[in-house]
Amino acid sequence: IALAAGVALATQSAINTQLAKAMSGEAVIATFISFAVGTIVLFFIAWVKTDLWGNLSTVPSQPWWKLIGGILGAVVVFTTVLLAPKLGITAMLFFIIVGQLITATTIDHFGLIGMPIREVNITKFIGLIIVASGLVFYFFGDKLVELFGAR
Repeated sequence: IALAAGVALATQSAINTQLAKAMSGEAVIATFISFAVGTIVLFFIAWVKTDLWGNLSTVPSQPWWKLIGGILGAVVVFTTVLLAPKLGITAMLFFIIVGQLITATTIDHFGLIGMPIREVNITKFIGLIIVASGLVFYFFGDKLVELFGAR
């Protein structure tokens, strides 16, 4: 499922970039349309599959910070629409992945935001370094070969 979400994020970036171009280059409009269509689809899914109205009645009693996920999602989608045509999808996702790994590791290690603690040990840290190294080599490999390669 997570792999499919990664496929969806990269594909969504390309699709929303094309939508923004059709909207006179307005990344905010493309982001709005993307979220509006997603909201409509989720409304009908939630209406059919869950107790939508019962769950919506609990929203006012939730602390404010539990409601900012949508804002963070909008920031992510807007950022992808804004940066994909400037950086390319691979470069943009490189920085998103690095940000996700740093944040996820911090949340897991300290059990932030109510998540269970999953301490970072040396094995996990080495895994993160390997992933980061792979991304660096993918992204900057030609420059590294040029810099350190045979002369």
